Amino acid sequence: MMELEKRERAGSNERKSIASYKPLLGLLAIPAFNFFYGLQNHSGEHVQSLVTDVDRNTPFIPGFVVPYMLWYPFLILVFFLVLRKDKTKYYRLLLALCLGLFLSNVVYLFFQTTVPRPAVDSTGFFNNLVSIVYANDEPYNCFPSIHVMSSMLMIYGVQALRWRVRIPLALFALTIIVSTLFVKQHVIADLLAGMLLAKFTFWLAGEWLPVILRRRALIKSARGASHADYK
Repeated sequence: MMELEKRERAGSNERKSIASYKPLLGLLAIPAFNFFYGLQNHSGEHVQSLVTDVDRNTPFIPGFVVPYMLWYPFLILVFFLVLRKDKTKYYRLLLALCLGLFLSNVVYLFFQTTVPRPAVDSTGFFNNLVSIVYANDEPYNCFPSIHVMSSMLMIYGVQALRWRVRIPLALFALTIIVSTLFVKQHVIADLLAGMLLAKFTFWLAGEWLPVILRRRALIKSARGASHADYK
């Protein structure tokens, strides 16, 4: 009997542990927004260039394609760690990212920009990776930079973690940000716009989330009361 109770308790704890990670399903919003990103990632009638002399003089460094390509796994890692630490902060970070992706796509719809790309040598490991990036991402949808916006949000999000984890993650996020310039995917204006958008959406998510959670709690309470009355 005791052994059976232990097994049932262990099974219950395992189910609770798995259920605690269900909020990670919210990350499916990222590929959903990427669908709209793809629809707009092409030339239009009024494509703008925000290239400055600083951008023209910024060197092309193929090696920075590695942190650039690790962007998506990095996002998943940070969200996973923040969720383990604080579910409320996880939801704020997720809401901020969704707002940032939505607003970015709105900007692309009305203000399309492009970035000139260098000719890439066909030899070398890093050059080949850059060629893969270029082949799978047209040089549009640049302002603001989603890579920069989301990486800045991760810097805000990791503040919930221990400093030994927070510092290397923040440094890697900064590496992703500068990589957008060195692989010639973005220009300075895109970077600044992405950083400002991250600051705005993180603040806005902080204002909205308590309201959303209160309404959710009220709805849940009302449903519970209705269920009790029905009984």
